Amino acid sequence: MTPDRVGAAPFTELIALERVEENLYRGTCHPGAPLTAFGGHVAAQSLIAAGSTVPAERAVHSLHGYFIRAGRTGRPIVYQVDRTREGASFTTRRVVAVQDGETIFSLSASFQRPEDSEEHQVDMPAVPQPDQLAAGWSVEEEAEHEIFQGALETRRVTDLNPEFDTGLGPQQKMWVRVVGELPDVPLVHACALTYTSDVRLASTAYLPYASSPVAPRMASLDHAVWFHRPFRADTWLLFTMDSPSYASSRGLTRGQFFAQDGQLVASVVQEVLIRQRRS
Repeated sequence: MTPDRVGAAPFTELIALERVEENLYRGTCHPGAPLTAFGGHVAAQSLIAAGSTVPAERAVHSLHGYFIRAGRTGRPIVYQVDRTREGASFTTRRVVAVQDGETIFSLSASFQRPEDSEEHQVDMPAVPQPDQLAAGWSVEEEAEHEIFQGALETRRVTDLNPEFDTGLGPQQKMWVRVVGELPDVPLVHACALTYTSDVRLASTAYLPYASSPVAPRMASLDHAVWFHRPFRADTWLLFTMDSPSYASSRGLTRGQFFAQDGQLVASVVQEVLIRQRRS
């Protein structure tokens, strides 16, 4: 089973918002867990709300979000944008996502006008290219495809490091891209990467304990993304993930996104609450 790559990306419908009035938008989010809104979806809609108030020539370079309450599906979420700062080089926005009168998520995002500078980056890991990996999905990936409403295509890289004996902590890698063609709007691609950055990242912290017969309860606490270079989210990106620490029921997870030509295009960090279910 391979997703259809023809036509517009269904992802654009996921981030579509209704403009209620100046600085006020409304949308709905699909579930990530039963009856609970997928955090990456809330973050992506918050970013599209923030970016809608910023000149197109200024691209988002970072966002920092806090998950405050679980969002519910089937109920609208209102995104309130605060135009915090209009600088010569940088623009700052703050977004509060409200559902039924309660704040469920807050986001700060910064946008920058283009600047030239020297460059350096880490090397992309040596992994098989996506066309060298199986095009079909595992049972887990089939379930993800349903959750994400066919908006993403993933191909897992098979170096999951199951022994965790390298001293580097648990790791996983996957290739990912948005299904279909996105418009040539950098903000839309940034929203797509923000959405994608919440896929499998939290579970990285729990990989050493995944053999437990009872699945834990997981909830993202915060999420940050830094955008380094231009990219397209409807082409393959390598998403590498690792977890340097898990203690006090909190797991720290990190990720990097590489384009197929090896360019590091974005970095992400998330802290996740992981608690064992009581029998």
